[in-house]
Amino acid sequence: MRPPSYKAIVDEFAAAIRSGALPAGTRLPTHRVLARERRIALATATRVYTELAAAGLVVGEQGRGTFVRTRSGYDGIEPSRALPVPRVADLSFNQPLAPGQGDLLRQALRTLASSGDAEALLRQHPPGGHRHDRAVVAGYLLGRGVDTAPENVLLTSGAQQALDCVLRTLTRPGDVLAVDALSYPGVKLLAAAHGLDLAPVPVTATGPDLDALEWLCRARPVRAVYTMPTVHNPLGWVLDRAQRDRLAAIATARGCTLIEDGTYAFLEASPPPPLHALAPEHTCYVAGLSKNVAPGLRFGFAVLPGRLLRAATSSLRAAAWGAPGLVTALATGWLADGTVARLERHRRADATARQRVAATALAGLDVTAHPASYLVWLGLAEHQRPDQVAAVLAGEGILVSTADAFATGPHHPRAVRLALATPPLDALAGVLGRLRTAVEAIPP
Repeated sequence: MRPPSYKAIVDEFAAAIRSGALPAGTRLPTHRVLARERRIALATATRVYTELAAAGLVVGEQGRGTFVRTRSGYDGIEPSRALPVPRVADLSFNQPLAPGQGDLLRQALRTLASSGDAEALLRQHPPGGHRHDRAVVAGYLLGRGVDTAPENVLLTSGAQQALDCVLRTLTRPGDVLAVDALSYPGVKLLAAAHGLDLAPVPVTATGPDLDALEWLCRARPVRAVYTMPTVHNPLGWVLDRAQRDRLAAIATARGCTLIEDGTYAFLEASPPPPLHALAPEHTCYVAGLSKNVAPGLRFGFAVLPGRLLRAATSSLRAAAWGAPGLVTALATGWLADGTVARLERHRRADATARQRVAATALAGLDVTAHPASYLVWLGLAEHQRPDQVAAVLAGEGILVSTADAFATGPHHPRAVRLALATPPLDALAGVLGRLRTAVEAIPP
């Protein structure tokens, strides 16, 4: 009898997992046992488990085996957010809002309604925005160390669209995109959508392994490098000037483009110069107002070298055109009158206070965090699987993100990410205490 193809075995396992015939936590046969039982090559058995892992159905633990995943919390790009008990706290996603922002919005809308030509807000803006709106953003970016002409700024519906626009402009299916081995999940989603080959760069305690990146750029035709040099998501690092200089030098020498994500950069009060300042012709800078103003304000921007502007504008035109006029007017008004600067100062103080709470509540655990950020990377014990921990916490009404969401390569560390911004500050200590108790109670 002819042995089944690896695809048939994948489908068989997937059906059993989804039906519950193989419940969460089940240890699957080793690669060698699977190869022997199914009369397939060892490499084919490995391919079976690789496809199941890519589908989010199993998780491999080095030295322990392959397990059926427990799907709870934010465990991937399209997570299940259902909880078996009433929700206590959402630590899987940052949705920061400052006190009184509703009143700020009401006042801003009244101002817009009474402005000279309110109907202009309903007209179609050009792809990338009007020049005067782009000039407001350029002025704001100057405070971040990004010195650019308004013509080089494109306005978008959030930072994710800005990143999508840049990738559409720079890459074609099959191109190599270098990215930190732990990175923002949205870049994985876009890379898959554009058919890009993600090349993970090992991470260290202080940033990406630049020796490994340089070797990668020599060995493969890297088209672009996606990086978050200032307040990294999820690890919180801020690259020093020497690291930034070397990144800029690698991009210049190898002819690849740096994609600098400044989404959380506002949380670092005195950062080194952005990569854009060091290599403007080899850097695209993307950011938005979701984390520093409001997650529902879908307003972002991309700064590109002049040689890419025509193609990027065409990309925006083909996709979603850019930011709507009403959102642009609201955002640029807040940028111009100092509201965004005030909110950023509030966010830095708030994030610092939350990190102090977390440092006390999680003292003695394996914690990695920037002292003024909304993110905590929590390492787990050897016997704890991230999906298992997420399931236990879901039973406590607490949502967290597992390391799988951030891993861009085959190695998925034993860790979960905690987003601190959403719970009320006065409730955070209790939430983290409850989380700690639940995690430490998981038996070996």
